[in-house]
Amino acid sequence: MVQRNVLLVVVDQWRADCVPHLGNTQLSTPNLDRLCREGVTFRNHVTTAVPCGPARASLHTGLYLMNHRQVQNWVPLDARHTTLPQALRGLGVDPALIGYTTTAPDPRTTSPNDPRFRHLGDMMDGWRPVGSFGPGHDHYFGWLAQQGFDVPKQRDDIWLPEGMDAVPGATDRPARIPKEYSDSAFFTDRALAYLKGRDGKPFFLHLGYYRPHPPFVASAPYHAMYQPADMPKPVRAATVEEEAAQHPLLSYYMRNSKQGSFFRRGEGLVAAMDEGEIAQMRATYYGLISEVDDCLGRVIDYLDETGQWENTLVVFTSDHGEQLGDHHLLGKIGYFDESFRIPLVIVDPDATETRGKIVDAFTESVDIMPTLLEWLGGAAPRTCDGHSLLPFLQGKTPDGWRDALHYEFDFRNVFPNDYEGELGLQMDDCTLSVLQDEKFKYVHFTALPALLFDLKADPHQFRNLADDPAYAAIVRDYAQRALSWRMRHADRTLTHFRATPDGLEERGQRPTKETST
Repeated sequence: MVQRNVLLVVVDQWRADCVPHLGNTQLSTPNLDRLCREGVTFRNHVTTAVPCGPARASLHTGLYLMNHRQVQNWVPLDARHTTLPQALRGLGVDPALIGYTTTAPDPRTTSPNDPRFRHLGDMMDGWRPVGSFGPGHDHYFGWLAQQGFDVPKQRDDIWLPEGMDAVPGATDRPARIPKEYSDSAFFTDRALAYLKGRDGKPFFLHLGYYRPHPPFVASAPYHAMYQPADMPKPVRAATVEEEAAQHPLLSYYMRNSKQGSFFRRGEGLVAAMDEGEIAQMRATYYGLISEVDDCLGRVIDYLDETGQWENTLVVFTSDHGEQLGDHHLLGKIGYFDESFRIPLVIVDPDATETRGKIVDAFTESVDIMPTLLEWLGGAAPRTCDGHSLLPFLQGKTPDGWRDALHYEFDFRNVFPNDYEGELGLQMDDCTLSVLQDEKFKYVHFTALPALLFDLKADPHQFRNLADDPAYAAIVRDYAQRALSWRMRHADRTLTHFRATPDGLEERGQRPTKETST
């Protein structure tokens, strides 16, 4: 039997428009370019939720946010859901993980004193951690100390720019940490140690990278690899006030999003950043991307040298995107494409006829789990909302494939917060859901006004048409489609069973006397 390995590469906060194979002419990513040449690149791929924890919950369960309900990083994941590592173990696969999943355990399965509840998010059950980044980045800082690096008392200060105590206006400076000791180097070192320890035996490795996630400071020489003058200008309204006028949630962000969430010791509002600061930040972001690409190249080279590349399925993707100054925002928030559109490249050694192909079909992060399980000879649980992408790798489009993208954002806080005070919302009101096809983008809020954008006339989504009488029928149609989508994907864990006089019956499988109760 031919050996089948899987390398699942999950980077953090990498936008979809930062893929040279899809048209980005500024970036240098030779190793990602190779994946695109040897595999299939998906042009219209989204995460179905943000931020990190909800996004990774969707990736690792195949479920929409409306079903897995890990609505924020600190919210626990229900233990009843079948996760990717659990399904892999059912196939006899030992799933190794480098990085993190930002998952809090189900409190009903452990004590309230469980130390995992003291962190923003820990490791999802089922993975075998072989290079964890959490909690508190302890393993990384321990690795630094073991390498002989002098870790400062305030450990996160390694991400301050060289010679400065604050980052704003200084993202052109290199980080205090040399590239050989960066977090990207740590993940790569752990990956190579794991693979060499396997000594050619089959593997499933989730290789996570923290970058290009903030803080936006890169080690030399990556900090100066790109010039701010070459960066694309931010897509945003002429003024913050004009941007804020589009929607109450956007107005809230304009007044409350702080630079300190993205720059070590940063000060001031995100909306106050000028084009020069954004251009420099983007140049640094590109540098962080190139560093990840160089590090990933070391892993690819090892698989090449040991003859394992030809038996390895490679999936390259991100958990979510990054606003990067577009719409006067940073991070992964709101409803704009920049937060949700992410890269997806799949290299299937069995699919030689589709190498280099670009697929335009609508694909979502919930499709990753079914794809991996099918490639390894298994099947996705019935509860999965996603579908296998293997037909696309074989040059086929599955019948009845989705006609729109769907994604959600839950912006609640478990404790009373400014959303409730300023926007007049209850905790469970802080939700939005998007339905987007090639023509229109419809954003439905639980308790705030809806949005509608004409993507042909307004691709960057500045003009809300939801209240325009001329578009009333379109709003109705898209709202009905969104409702039907939600009804169609409501939880179906047990909906294919029924009780009968002969016992429990599962669709497609009738009970026998031996199985009757």
